[in-house]
Amino acid sequence: MYVMGKREFLNLFKGVKSLIVITILLLTSYYSAKFANILMSGIELSAKEAENIHTVGLLGLLLLLGQLFIASLSHDTINRETHERTMRFLVTRTSRTSILLGKFFGIWLFWVSCITISFLLISIFAQKIDLFIFSQTISLVTCQIAFTILLSVLLPKPGFTMFLGVVAGLIFPILGFWIVFTSNVWVKWTKFMTPYYYLQREDFTFLVIFLLAGILLLIANFIFNRREC
Repeated sequence: MYVMGKREFLNLFKGVKSLIVITILLLTSYYSAKFANILMSGIELSAKEAENIHTVGLLGLLLLLGQLFIASLSHDTINRETHERTMRFLVTRTSRTSILLGKFFGIWLFWVSCITISFLLISIFAQKIDLFIFSQTISLVTCQIAFTILLSVLLPKPGFTMFLGVVAGLIFPILGFWIVFTSNVWVKWTKFMTPYYYLQREDFTFLVIFLLAGILLLIANFIFNRREC
C-alpha cells in the first residue's frame, strides 16, 4: 500500500495538468487573500464572514470546481491499470484492497499538500490559519477523491470516467446546493447524503463527510474485489 501510494503521489506532480491545477489553486489563494480587504469594504458581512474572507476564493474554487479538478487528474487511477493489463501484475504482489487504499492515500496526500500550501499562502495576508475551515476543506476533498475512485472502479474504460468526471464536476455542485436549500419535501431529505449540507453548518458535523467518503471507498473496494482484472 505504501509503495502504491508513493507512486501515485509522485506521478500526480509530474503531469502538465497537475501543474496547471496547482497554479490555479495558488493564484486563486494569493489574489483572493491579497484583495480580501477590498472585497470586504464593498459588501456588508457579518463578523464571522469578515474573519474568514481571506479563504473565500479558495473555498469557492474547490466547492464549484474541486470535483472537476480531481476527476481530471485521477479519473483513471484504477481502470487505467486494468485497461493496460498492469493490474494483473499488481494483484500478484499485493491485495486489491491495498492497491485501492494505496491509490486513495497517494491522491489524498497530493491534495492535502496543495491545500496546505494554499492555506500557508493565505496566512501571509490573514496572519493566521483557520484550522476549522482547513479541516472542512480537507473533508470535502476526501469525499471528492473517494467518489472519483468509485467511478474509476465502476467504469472499465478511462474515457468514460473522464467524461462522467467532467459531467459530475459541473453538475454535482449545482445539484448539491439546490438540494441543501430547496423547500421541496420530496428531495430535501437527500441533503444528508451530500457534503454540501455539512459544510454550510458552523459546527463539527462536517466530520460526517469523512464517513461518507469511507462508505464510497467501501463500495468501491467491494466491487473491485469481485471484478476480473
